[in-house]
Amino acid sequence: MIEMSELKPRLPIQDDDSVDDESDLIQEDGVTERSKFGRRRRRGKKRRLTLAVLPTLLTLGNGVCGLAAIAIAVSTESLDWTPESKLFAAGLLIFGGMLFDALDGSAARLTGQASRFGAELDSLCDAVTFGVAPAVIVWRISDVLLQRLTWGIGVLFALCVLIRLARFNVETPEDDDHEGFEGLPSPAAAGTIAAFAIAIPDLADFSVGEAYPEWIHSMAGLALDASHYVIPTLALVLAFLMVSRYEYPHVFAQLVRGRRAPHQIGQALFAVVGLFLLHWVALPVVFCYFAFMSPIRSLLQRNSKPATSTSSVEGG
Repeated sequence: MIEMSELKPRLPIQDDDSVDDESDLIQEDGVTERSKFGRRRRRGKKRRLTLAVLPTLLTLGNGVCGLAAIAIAVSTESLDWTPESKLFAAGLLIFGGMLFDALDGSAARLTGQASRFGAELDSLCDAVTFGVAPAVIVWRISDVLLQRLTWGIGVLFALCVLIRLARFNVETPEDDDHEGFEGLPSPAAAGTIAAFAIAIPDLADFSVGEAYPEWIHSMAGLALDASHYVIPTLALVLAFLMVSRYEYPHVFAQLVRGRRAPHQIGQALFAVVGLFLLHWVALPVVFCYFAFMSPIRSLLQRNSKPATSTSSVEGG
């Protein structure tokens, strides 16, 4: 919700009576009176404990989206929807949480209401929306694998989100420019799982729709069958990437600050065209591209360095 420069150690809270005894009392002609300075200090403490209304509401909106996604995903006969519709709605709610999470920090900085309370609340809401809700989707999306296995994968994903959030809070320096992250951000990992949940109804439509040729029916049917295995496996990989040290760009910050490289504009155009042609099916492609391009690029660069150094030695 806020820039991590606001995450400073909490100072010990002193008792009001001790403060009054030492700094708020003055002696005049044998009469003890309270100083105006002491009253100002007490009013200042109350101001520090008040809530920033707009950023807090946005952060709580993130938490509400996560709780609603969980409730819809686990609902049974109480909600007369198809399983695909429930997963679709849960995925959309996770995306709603991502939107709230992107806006609350900007609102706190623009209004000058950043606080440690906001940072703590933001992490708690992120744990629900980006940790527990995607884990529930993993549990509900596959009925082919052993239930014990899917439960274990979901729990591992949620635990890695908690580790990711705690590590970010502790390791991010006060002067960080927020241009990038170490490890896959938890909203992006949750968004990848949610993107597959959102794409499933479109895949089902491609597999039986009369407007599509037979080869699209076959490919969509294969994708639906493979999703029962691919999504839990993907959750395992995403869990590892969250606790890894691969570098990821802060896409939202770069867009807001207007820093766009030419290749980023081209990627955005491809995403828009893909969304127009493939509908919701384009979302998993976009999120998988973001999740896997950084580690793939890092591995390729790591493998190319020994070859470069060897060629330079031979040339010398």
